[in-house]
Amino acid sequence: MKLEIKNLTKEYDGKTVLDHFSLTFPEKGSVCLFGPSGCGKTTLLNCIAGLERFDSGVITIGQKDKISCVFQEDRLLPWISAKDNVAAVLNGNAKQNGEEAVNWLRLVGLKGEEDKHPSELSGGMRQRVAIARALAYGGGLFLLDEPFHALDEESKIQIISLMKEQTANSLVILVTHDFREAELLADVTYVLSGPPVKIVDTITNC
Repeated sequence: MKLEIKNLTKEYDGKTVLDHFSLTFPEKGSVCLFGPSGCGKTTLLNCIAGLERFDSGVITIGQKDKISCVFQEDRLLPWISAKDNVAAVLNGNAKQNGEEAVNWLRLVGLKGEEDKHPSELSGGMRQRVAIARALAYGGGLFLLDEPFHALDEESKIQIISLMKEQTANSLVILVTHDFREAELLADVTYVLSGPPVKIVDTITNC
């Protein structure tokens, strides 16, 4: 999915977070926006997702396709099971959706936990449900805001490997301040400073 940002400007309470920021993304592959907390990474991602209004500039998204998001918080529906949280984004009949949801939960290492509600799961397990839900939903663009922060190192490596495998034909944008995550997932990493957000270095992973 083609994505281009031109001259994006955004202010909060008189503080400039984005100041005529421009960036063109590849049509597919994984891009990391790496920088310290508070530099404006999440604001930029939220503008791309349509969750934040910006003051000026243009965000152009090419072909119309689904956009999947994973946030810092799991944002699960607390009154239904892990399986039903994943099944909620699927379009088949109830039986098909349930079976597909169980398979996605197995892929993220949650076999046997399908019928538990979010309150019965650890923070890392809830985050894996959120990742399973995003992968199940699919789409041409994945927006990931610190999605692996609640995972232990072993789970992180496994989930990032799964993410790369399942999103090979999509554009993935990862926001993180953990350079290890950038190394594991991204084809190219833009090192940011701010606010306002500026690209201070570009690192290409071979």
